[in-house]
Amino acid sequence: MAETQTDAARRRVLIAEDEALIRLDLAEMLVEEGYEVVGEAGDGEAAIRLAEELKPDLVILDIKMPIMDGLAAAERIAGARIAPVIILTAFSQRDLVERARAAGAMAYLVKPFQKSDLVPAVEIALSRYSEIAALEAEVAGLTDRLEVRKTVERAKGALMTTYNMSEPQAFKWIQRTAMDHRMTMKEVSERILAETAGGEVAEPAQ
Repeated sequence: MAETQTDAARRRVLIAEDEALIRLDLAEMLVEEGYEVVGEAGDGEAAIRLAEELKPDLVILDIKMPIMDGLAAAERIAGARIAPVIILTAFSQRDLVERARAAGAMAYLVKPFQKSDLVPAVEIALSRYSEIAALEAEVAGLTDRLEVRKTVERAKGALMTTYNMSEPQAFKWIQRTAMDHRMTMKEVSERILAETAGGEVAEPAQ
C-alpha cells in the first residue's frame, strides 16, 4: 500500500473545468488520494498553456468549456505528447466518448463521479500512456506503430483471458518477455496469439 501512495504522491495533475465547484471537488479528491494538483484552468486554451508550462503527469479536461472545448484541447495536449488526458463527460455526452478517444484521451469519467471512479480512471490513463510510449520507442513509422498496438492489444486480451491477468500485468509480461529474449513486443505478441490459437501457450512466469 505504501508503494501505491508513494507512486501517487509523485503524480502531478492539471485540472481544466469551467465549473468552479466541480473543479474544487475534483482537486480535493485528488489531494486526498495523494496526487498533487499543480494547476487549474477554466477553458481549453488556458489548459494547453498550463500543460506546456507545467508539464504535468496527467491532464483532466471537461468536454464543454469556453474558448476551446476539451476535445480540441485534448487533441493538442495528446498530440504534443505532453501528458495523458482524462475527459470529463456528462451522461448525455456518451456519444462523445469515441471522439474523445480519437482526440487522444486515455480514459474518461462520467459526471457525477465519486472518488472510487476517479482513482481507477487516473491509473488506467497513466498505464495506457506508458504502454503507448513504450511501443512508440520500439517502432518509428506511424503505420507500423498502429499495427504493433493492435497486435499487442490482441495478445494482452489472450493473456488476460487465459491467465486471468489484469491489463497492466499482461502488458508488463509481454514487455519483460521481449527484453529477456531480445525480441520485439510485436514478435512476442504474435507468438502468444499463435500459441493461444493452438491451445499450447506456455504458462507465463510470475
